[in-house]
Amino acid sequence: MGDVLAGFQTVWEFDTDSVLIRFERGIRTPKLLQALGERRIPYEALSAVEVTPGKRGTIVLRAVPRPGADPLMDAADGQLKDGGDPYRLVLPAERGSLAEYYAEEIRAALGPAAASAADSYLVAAPTPPLSFKAYDGKASFDGKAVSFRWFWTGASSAKWKAGDQRFRIDELSGVEWRSPESKGGAGGSPKQGRSGYLRLLEHGAEGGRGGADGSANGMGGARTGAGAGSGSSGSAGAGSAGTVTRPDHDPAAVVFGLGYGLVHESLPFAAAVLEAVRSSTAAPSAGRARSAARPGAPGRRDPADIADRIRHLGELHTAGLLTDDEFSSKKAELLAEL
Repeated sequence: MGDVLAGFQTVWEFDTDSVLIRFERGIRTPKLLQALGERRIPYEALSAVEVTPGKRGTIVLRAVPRPGADPLMDAADGQLKDGGDPYRLVLPAERGSLAEYYAEEIRAALGPAAASAADSYLVAAPTPPLSFKAYDGKASFDGKAVSFRWFWTGASSAKWKAGDQRFRIDELSGVEWRSPESKGGAGGSPKQGRSGYLRLLEHGAEGGRGGADGSANGMGGARTGAGAGSGSSGSAGAGSAGTVTRPDHDPAAVVFGLGYGLVHESLPFAAAVLEAVRSSTAAPSAGRARSAARPGAPGRRDPADIADRIRHLGELHTAGLLTDDEFSSKKAELLAEL
């Protein structure tokens, strides 16, 4: 088509096989859209396009992505507010006829597979390396593995006992992301009200992991061992039953909320991990053992950081949350990392 359609905070540039969606920077543009910058959406990634009345004299042109075509929307699992939906273009109501025209043009470009789920991701996720600070730790992704480094100010004793975590992509079956802005968000942070979380799902577990509110998002099954939940696996929205581990007690999850790991930081991160998991062709490793941080791992730790962690372990020991053996063992591990 070669045309440009400018709306509020968003511009769509039409090409013969795709639409380039650019998001303006400004105080009125949602932070998620600013973080995304621009996204190229192939028409084969769409299932439909809609034109609906908006608020306050506006009209909305919205493309509908196919399930499985966009890792960002798969990770979001319907939790985004309208203002943060990257597939919406809001226009003045007087441009309704123009919106209908472009809607018809896009519909004509949709292929026969539009009504079915995509076999692979057709829209690119943000490119690693990526990181964000959650309430209880820092999450990092280098394209090959996800690492969680716990903060002594926010991490639970369960996470301190487990130690910092590292998960290779070939060990994972998916991610589970819960927005702190969605109803029922319950990451379990003791110092926050509504909170969200990012949980990594590992291969080799029976069933899917249930969320703190009883839902399971992302792909694949759940991790086993301490704190494993139960439920149904799937690409999104499967229900769960039975005991569910609170994310603030799960070493495979980070908790975030207001001021920590907001949507514009945590969701692109989740999408990048999900894309890497789905595109991974590595053979399953024996047992899918988790690569937690251990003595002898590459690289040396900051001595001040080790001292802080030993001090925190001492507080947990004094409070009776760690046994003498657990305290001595963990202290020895930390000292070995110097």
